[in-house]
Amino acid sequence: MSEAPWIKSYPAGVRWDAELHSAGVLGMLDEAVRRWPDHAALSYSGRTFSYRELSGLVDRTAAGLQRLGVGPGVHVGLYLPNVPQYVFAFMGILRAGGTVVNYSPLDAAEVLAHKIEDSQTDILITLDLVSLYPKMSALMGGTRLQALVVGAMGEYGAAPDESQAQLAASDLVSAVQFDAQCLRFAELLDNDGRPQHHPLTDPERSIAVLQYTGGTTGLPKGAMLTHANLAAAVTQVIVTNVDNANLLHHGRERCLAVLPMFHVFAMVCDLLFPLSIGAEIVLEPRFDAGAVLRTIGDRRISCFPGVPTMFTALASHPQVSEYDLRSLKVCASGGAPLPVELMRRFVDLTGCRLTEAWGMTETSACGTFTPTLGQHKAGSCGIPQPGVTIRFLDVEDPARVLPYGERGEIAIAGPNVMPGYWRNDEATRESFTCDGCFRTGDVGYMDEDGYLYIVDRTKDMLLCGGFNVYPRVIEEAIHEHPAVEEVLVIGIPDDFRGESPKAYVKLRAGQPQFTLDELKLFLKNRLGKHEMVHALEFRSELPKTAVGKLSKKMLKDEVEVQSSALAPTP
Repeated sequence: MSEAPWIKSYPAGVRWDAELHSAGVLGMLDEAVRRWPDHAALSYSGRTFSYRELSGLVDRTAAGLQRLGVGPGVHVGLYLPNVPQYVFAFMGILRAGGTVVNYSPLDAAEVLAHKIEDSQTDILITLDLVSLYPKMSALMGGTRLQALVVGAMGEYGAAPDESQAQLAASDLVSAVQFDAQCLRFAELLDNDGRPQHHPLTDPERSIAVLQYTGGTTGLPKGAMLTHANLAAAVTQVIVTNVDNANLLHHGRERCLAVLPMFHVFAMVCDLLFPLSIGAEIVLEPRFDAGAVLRTIGDRRISCFPGVPTMFTALASHPQVSEYDLRSLKVCASGGAPLPVELMRRFVDLTGCRLTEAWGMTETSACGTFTPTLGQHKAGSCGIPQPGVTIRFLDVEDPARVLPYGERGEIAIAGPNVMPGYWRNDEATRESFTCDGCFRTGDVGYMDEDGYLYIVDRTKDMLLCGGFNVYPRVIEEAIHEHPAVEEVLVIGIPDDFRGESPKAYVKLRAGQPQFTLDELKLFLKNRLGKHEMVHALEFRSELPKTAVGKLSKKMLKDEVEVQSSALAPTP
């Protein structure tokens, strides 16, 4: 197999060695404003902002932040859902010369406090929501956080839809509850919109965003994403979807942003990428399958990035056939493995190919892509993005690089890969090989055409009676059952085998439950004996992360508690 087997699989006109932008994302926004000043840039709750208006609001946000002391080396937190203030603030922080720190609304107080201290966040921007403001207000005295800027949920909307109205009615905080330290977002923007200019002298070393990892073990770490990292990632998406790829076009598209922008996938694909090509971003603060289907049909959405659970909900919606979804050109799934059966169902229902991509926080969300007009291989997340090199390391001996075709830990290098973790030299050393490749923790292999297949996470791999068992392989097989909508597989203690696979299943609407024996019979010709499920449990809902990805952590915690309770007392 050749040294870079994926190059021959690139679609016509798309080059792996394409020139990637490296000067920073603000330059991309400035170019869009220059080319399409009067085009719609942002739509939210019945209100639309042109690129000219967006640029002015970004400048006023930057000038206001500079009055608070924001400049190079100053970190500003964003604790926001998908609202216009997020877009103004994200770009405004960069325009002011500062660094963005994203915070998740689902973080526990302990994690929020850790991120504030670890990231050195002194200023944070949030909304007057019950789910957000009180948590940060409570941390003002016990952490280094010195100032809160608080926006109003409806201050940039004209005609809230039903879901938006419900969100506001349930979560809105009365203004009288604000602390004296708080500054209104509208007050932050009360200036002449002329921020001091801070040119990027070294985009490869200037940190644009501190993006914290999910923290599946211990407290989360801050990935340092530089201006050059993000610019390269955005260019990778452009090269493979616009330009010579001829799927989307500059100045003509409309992208639906439902994924939360505090997550790296949405930050790149729902915010930076659309702005860089002069597209209109249609903001939605939360995912509702019916509302999303209606928006796609009514607004003629052409680009919709999502996660598998979103596409599952859309494909399973009882009225999906009633909506006109023919405007969709690109539907990209990331953040979690995409079941093959779901991909087939989505294409049959919508007429738009659902492609799978793979990336991580540490790689600025980019890693591989599936050519929409090229060859598609079931179960693969595609081929390396332009400028990306992938290798495979021996799981037992990471110093040994395996030949392409053999299964191992995926290691990645490219201009989109972070330089390291913030204030954590030890974690940085452990995560990179001696020649600079980032060790992902994902286990996979590559076929002769350069298509990547991810088998599992190294930490998810089960050891069953001496055999390596990968839960994703089992999940893919169970997904083929016509009654299954979602499934997660984890290991449970087994006195004989050490551990055995257990499946947690959410059924499709109206489908009856089946027994473990019936499931085993269904899987008999789909799995090896060492991979066979040993336990089965049905759930009305499976646990998910803030982004909507299925999450095994809660299930593993439950099993650990149960095992501890059954353990003999010494």
